[in-house]
Amino acid sequence: MIYELRVYTAMPGKLPKLVERFERDTLRVWAKHGIRQAGFWTTLVGPKSNDLMFMLAWESLADREARWGAFQSDPEWIAARADSEKDGPIVANMDTRFLSPTAYSAVK
Repeated sequence: MIYELRVYTAMPGKLPKLVERFERDTLRVWAKHGIRQAGFWTTLVGPKSNDLMFMLAWESLADREARWGAFQSDPEWIAARADSEKDGPIVANMDTRFLSPTAYSAVK
């Protein structure tokens, strides 16, 4: 199992719109493609209060490429993303890391 950590920095004032897009659209389209989330977080205390962080669980990098590619080209997702950005971009920056659990990790 590998995990993908994604950190989206929302445009100023746009974090609620980004969160809404995940709740309303993204998760539904992910489910259609078998994309499994391992959790979502926002900052309660500390810097980077405009960030949305989440982890995705994959069987392998090949699994990720197949499922993510299908998601990215899904017409339902393309329309939802376009609708959420009709007044301008809502994501200023995105950082992605692929993580492998250590032998002593509680998460495998």
